[in-house]
Amino acid sequence: MNFGIETRTASAKAETSVVTAEKALSFISKGWREVRDSADADFQLMKTRANTFKNLATSFDKELENFLNSATTFSVPAIKSSSSTTTEIDFVKKLQPKFYEFRRVYSSPDFSKKVLEKWSPRARIKLDLSAIRNAMLAEVGDSEKIAEFDEKERLWRGRNLKLDEFWSEWKGEEEEGNHSEWQPIKALKTRFRELEQKSSSSEIFETFKNSEFVEKVKTSLKAMCKEPQDSKEVPPLDVPELLAYLVKQSGPVFDQLGFKQDICHKLVEKFCSKYRSQLLLRSLSSDNSALIENENFNDELDLRIASVVRSTGHCYEGGLWNDSAKPESKDGKRHFAIVTTASLPWMTGTAVNPLFRAAYLANSAQQNVTLLVPWLCKSDQELVYPNNLIFSSPEEQEIYIRNWLEERVGFKADFKISFYPGKFSKERRSILPAGDTSQFISSKEADIAILEEPEHLNWYHHGRRWTDKFNHVVGVVHTNYLEYIKREKNGALQAFLVKHINSWVTRAYCDKILRLSAATQDLPKSVICNVHGVNPKFLKVGERVAEERGRGQQAFPKGAYFLGKMVWAKGYRELIDLLSKHKNDLEGFKLDVYGNGEDAHEVQSSAKKLELNLNFLKGRDHADDSLHGYKVFINPSVSDVLCTATAEALAMGKFVICADHPSNEFFRSFPNCLTYKSSEDFVAKVREALETEPQPLTAEQRYNLSWEAATQRFMEYSELDRILKLGERGNRKSSKTKKNITKSVSLPNLNEMVDGGLAFAHFCLTGSEILRLATGAIPGTQDFSKQHCEDLHLLPPHVENPIYGW
Repeated sequence: MNFGIETRTASAKAETSVVTAEKALSFISKGWREVRDSADADFQLMKTRANTFKNLATSFDKELENFLNSATTFSVPAIKSSSSTTTEIDFVKKLQPKFYEFRRVYSSPDFSKKVLEKWSPRARIKLDLSAIRNAMLAEVGDSEKIAEFDEKERLWRGRNLKLDEFWSEWKGEEEEGNHSEWQPIKALKTRFRELEQKSSSSEIFETFKNSEFVEKVKTSLKAMCKEPQDSKEVPPLDVPELLAYLVKQSGPVFDQLGFKQDICHKLVEKFCSKYRSQLLLRSLSSDNSALIENENFNDELDLRIASVVRSTGHCYEGGLWNDSAKPESKDGKRHFAIVTTASLPWMTGTAVNPLFRAAYLANSAQQNVTLLVPWLCKSDQELVYPNNLIFSSPEEQEIYIRNWLEERVGFKADFKISFYPGKFSKERRSILPAGDTSQFISSKEADIAILEEPEHLNWYHHGRRWTDKFNHVVGVVHTNYLEYIKREKNGALQAFLVKHINSWVTRAYCDKILRLSAATQDLPKSVICNVHGVNPKFLKVGERVAEERGRGQQAFPKGAYFLGKMVWAKGYRELIDLLSKHKNDLEGFKLDVYGNGEDAHEVQSSAKKLELNLNFLKGRDHADDSLHGYKVFINPSVSDVLCTATAEALAMGKFVICADHPSNEFFRSFPNCLTYKSSEDFVAKVREALETEPQPLTAEQRYNLSWEAATQRFMEYSELDRILKLGERGNRKSSKTKKNITKSVSLPNLNEMVDGGLAFAHFCLTGSEILRLATGAIPGTQDFSKQHCEDLHLLPPHVENPIYGW
């Protein structure tokens, strides 16, 4: 029984061993199939890479053959026996590669074999055959198969050798018997032998010295060694130029702190005074030198900075606060939009002068003009317009304006008149815009804007920025508001606030500011120039007076007079003080006063109380025939910016007695203008005017007073003539304009960014009704009223600009 158990146990073990052997053989067979498939894939990859290497060698062989053929065609020039030439040839000889050092390498018969063995392609899939080998040792025990397997494993897996290790291994081996070499390697070794034979002589290198390639290399080296001034590249900025530009761009900050603009200009000039000549040469070429002949030093610095930034490839297209996509003017005439704060029949400077400006700009037939004036409701018309003139519609008021203008200029002016909503402020005695005034100029006509009294128009402006909608914005300052405000209660504090607000809004909304005289506040971007002329009717009166005097007739039978709106700020306080102080010195002197106004009763009461010899008459037009016979016009006002009545009196050939004040600077060149510096001097000038006759005006003096001359000065000082010329060049696509350096496109301007920030802040603040009322705005002027909508045929604000919400 035990024997049977042992027999079954032995048979079970035998069966188990047989099953194990079968499994081992099956595993080995499966492993060999995988290894065979992997080996086939590896050999296929090796074949592909060998073909690639063969193509590469063939390409290299062709390039080498071309090089050798070109080298054999070199001509050997006669070499002069000079020491410098001999030295140069010896130096070139030293550069010859020693090919015999590499001969043992490339001439080795095992070169092809080593390349295939050492640089053979590796299989991407690496198998660890150690497990298979161990199984074979355990189950089969065939040492010959194991040795054969190890050899194949070594060939398949290979060993990773670096290039220098491989190079040192086969470089030192001795040449052995003839072996089959790879054909590309054999051809490569043959070419190297031929090259070595040619390199044994100096033929190649002596010819190479005078080849075209060497000449090009020498030329390139000379170009690299050029001095900066000879190079076409723009040199970088130096420290003084950077400091100068920093000071220049900090102008808005210095201006808000109270520093004068002259200080910044002097600092800029001080930093760059030593580099002025170099700066001109760096910025522009000789062809463009004429462009900066009339430019100032700041423009030259801008061009220098722009040229450097442009050379780096940077292009500034606008951003932050400014709108880079401004409307471009189409071919044809340019469009001028003149926006003013008053309108006829209110006889004030901001109603009359912009009207004449529009007429003479349109008369030149070079541009289309639109005059934008305020429209007042009937309740406000009763407070503003004289002689109870009331218009029921804008069309009716437009007819009145055109008739008045044509009667004085003598020609029919072809320009458009539009109206915007306005409200009259009794406290300020002026008209304030209601709503966004810029929306009443269509985008098609939004080219050039002329803002008459820009500070006044923009105190409470809540709308689109003028400089964003228009290509160029010019502001004309008419009124010295600071002088008026100082006369009010808490005038010093109010004047301080208004001064900075005026600088704020003019900087934010204008590109250029024209101040009629130095009597006005010093504003950023401003220049001083009288851009107002005289009604042609007054010049005709002056010509007639000169003819009468030429015939021996008495042209001025009357004495002295004063004309102006009867408010204390218009010079009535100064007039009463002068006459009361020198009442005895001017005994028998009588003065006729023409004017109406809010302070008429107080002015007349003060004169009567002081027993002054003043004859008060109702206000009338200065061109009235009753005023032509006066010989002397007295104007002691120091609050005016540029008194229109003074210019009209000079045009009629009269004497003018006025204060020695910046507002009268323009009139000093006329011999009939008598200025005084003290009250005693005033008395002397009055006696001189009454005892002598005025001199007739010359042709040049009459022209300087005319609107033709004023229009010419306006175009020049506002830079509009330059802008129009540049526009014409752009339409003709002239090549000269293309060479100009555009500063605004090359780099951002800190001034423009600051101005844009100020405009954005002003827009946010004027959107608050509480802040508007706190600063003196009329209630409800953020948008136009219902009455304005009916009169001007406008959509209500809530319909035109709806506010969507829950």
